[in-house]
Amino acid sequence: MAAGKSIAVCGAGPAGLATALYMRRLGLDVTILERFDEPRPVGSGLILQPTGQAVLHDLGLFDAIRALGAPIDRLHGSDSRSGRVVLDVRYDSLPKGGRGLGIHRAALFGVLHDEVLRAGIPIRTSQDIRQVRQAADGKRYLVRADGTECEQFDLVVDCLGASSPLKPLSHGPGKGKSLPFGAIWGTLPWHGDGFDEAALTQRYRRASVMIGVLPIGRAAPDGPKRAAFFWSLKPDDYVAVQRDGLESWKQTVLGHWPEAQPYLDAVDDFSVLTLARYAHHTMSKPVGDGIAYVGDSAHSASPQLGQGANMALLDARALYLALRDHPEDSTKALNHYARLRRGHVRLYQALSAAFTPFYQSDSRALPLIRDVFVSVLARIPPAPQILAALVSGSLLSPVRRLELEKPPRV
Repeated sequence: MAAGKSIAVCGAGPAGLATALYMRRLGLDVTILERFDEPRPVGSGLILQPTGQAVLHDLGLFDAIRALGAPIDRLHGSDSRSGRVVLDVRYDSLPKGGRGLGIHRAALFGVLHDEVLRAGIPIRTSQDIRQVRQAADGKRYLVRADGTECEQFDLVVDCLGASSPLKPLSHGPGKGKSLPFGAIWGTLPWHGDGFDEAALTQRYRRASVMIGVLPIGRAAPDGPKRAAFFWSLKPDDYVAVQRDGLESWKQTVLGHWPEAQPYLDAVDDFSVLTLARYAHHTMSKPVGDGIAYVGDSAHSASPQLGQGANMALLDARALYLALRDHPEDSTKALNHYARLRRGHVRLYQALSAAFTPFYQSDSRALPLIRDVFVSVLARIPPAPQILAALVSGSLLSPVRRLELEKPPRV
């Protein structure tokens, strides 16, 4: 798209902020429209995979995020009763190295947001965008919830997330479904006793119970070390959990993982925890007439493979390449964007849908299969290398396909 064209990026989460930075790199007139009164991070912690790290490195932000995060060497989980290992993924199995980086969402947001401000990209708040109307000259009007219209834009980028009201405008909106299991999350002080500071550690009971602790570094350079603590459950059951009381829930958790006591001590009220609902949705074509979909608005899944934010960052890079390579034809550019991301997105969406029931479901058979595979077969080469490539997001080589350089080791 030619320099000077106007771009509306809807949503000021990491997907929208990264997209805006890439659009400004092309010389486009970018405006971010955010529905909240002020931009702010939503959620607890995540693992920034080597793929997402490569995008931040390309944006010149890798050193800033590396200084805040916690390097992750492995993902490890065991059965709460037998002690049998049911999750064992090591980044050192990757043929070219690399590590994960546990980060607070506030840290990722802060690094991107500060760079957007430095770039002079305007962020307009209290903009609850609900519709897009196309004018006779091909430009688009964004329509707010109250029916008022924003000024015209040449291209709209939807970074509004899984519940975006703009999804029906896609040429291939696809169908989504809610997943039976979600989780309650909390950002708590880090406690190292009995916990590996370089690992996501989890406990399971079949597939109906999953508890995890992820070191996520610091939200700010001078802040304390934090951890993301989560407990898997069906969202509809959370009301009953609250009704039974905080102490009853804590005793249930301790029955599966006594070492989690320091984290539970930091939870003095259910308000410390946030309920997350998961859904699976994949657009068959994440573009429409003058609109591109980036991140969860284009593809959402359970967090079992830890790819959400990383996929969004890759989307932002792909849209940049597509617009760079087709500056005079936005239709060709959007189709190119869809092609660049199609294989990688569809593969990981399919794998997420396939793997999730092994770790979050009421099934008794699937966790038995999982336990046999991890404890026996997953130790036999090349299984460790395949699992590490899967978790790192590097299957189908998105870093190379999107012309990214491998970032320095975290």
